[in-house]
Amino acid sequence: MKTTASEHDRVEGTMSPSTAETSSAKQPKPTKSELSTFETLKARIRHHYELASEYYYSLWGEHIHHGYFLQPNDTKEVAQTQLIELLLQRSNLAKGSTILDVGCGIGGTSRYLASKHDCRVTGITISGKQVEMATKLTKDASSQNEVAVGEPITLGNGSVRFLELDAETMGEHFAGQSFDCVWISEAMSHLPDKELFFRYAFELLKQGGKLVVADWFKAEDLTEKQVEDDIKPIEDGMLLPPLCTQTQYVDSAKEAGFGVFSDLFDISQQVSKTW
Repeated sequence: MKTTASEHDRVEGTMSPSTAETSSAKQPKPTKSELSTFETLKARIRHHYELASEYYYSLWGEHIHHGYFLQPNDTKEVAQTQLIELLLQRSNLAKGSTILDVGCGIGGTSRYLASKHDCRVTGITISGKQVEMATKLTKDASSQNEVAVGEPITLGNGSVRFLELDAETMGEHFAGQSFDCVWISEAMSHLPDKELFFRYAFELLKQGGKLVVADWFKAEDLTEKQVEDDIKPIEDGMLLPPLCTQTQYVDSAKEAGFGVFSDLFDISQQVSKTW
C-alpha cells in the first residue's frame, strides 16, 4: 500500500444527531448498472469471509482490525484493544450503552464493549460463518453455553448477540428499535451506498446518540494517475467499491442529519505497524 495515494485507517470521529445540513459535495447516487455491479461485489465479499474468516482468526486473532501502536513493545493484541479504547475516548461513550456494531467480524470488538464497558451489543455481519464463529467464541468466554444463535449472551455486566445481516438492510430490520451508538470500524469502505448507511444510522440512533467510525480513506485531490496506480489496486484487492475521502463521509453524515462530535483525525502512522 502506497500511503502517498491512500491515507488509510483514519478515524472519522464520532457524530451525534443534529439538524440536517445541505451539502454541495454529496456522493452521486449509484446508477442501475452500478447497483448490479455492487450486488455482485457484496456476494464476493460474503463469499470471501465465508472462506477466509478462520484464516483471519489464526492471523489477526479475535479482532479483525488494525492495531493502534503507542509503545515499541506493544503487542498486536494490545494495539488492537487500544484502537477500541481510542474510539471510546474520542466518542465519550457512556458505560452500559446499547450498541449496534456494524461489520462486527468474529465479534472481538462486540465482546470487548460488553465485557469491559458493560454495553449491550448487537453485532451484525454479512457472513454466516462469522456469526457462527463469533457466537462460539462468545459462548467460550461466557458461562452461558445453551444459547441459540441470535440470542444475547451475558459477558460481565454486558451482553452481546450476533446476526447475519446486510448493513444496507439494517434500517428495515431494526425498524422501531433504537441504539445509543452505531459503531463501525473498518467496514464502511465495503458498503456501496454510504449515504444509505448514514441515513439508517441516524434513524436507528436515540436522540443524542453517536455514530463511531474508523475507516480507510483516499487522500483529497489525487491525480488520475495516482488513483489508477495506487487506489484501484487497493480497491480491487480489498473488494471495495470506490474509496471515499474524509470530506465525502462528513458531507454524507451531515446530509443525513449528523453533527460532528469529535473532529476527524489521522492515525495512519500509529496503525502502520499492523502491516
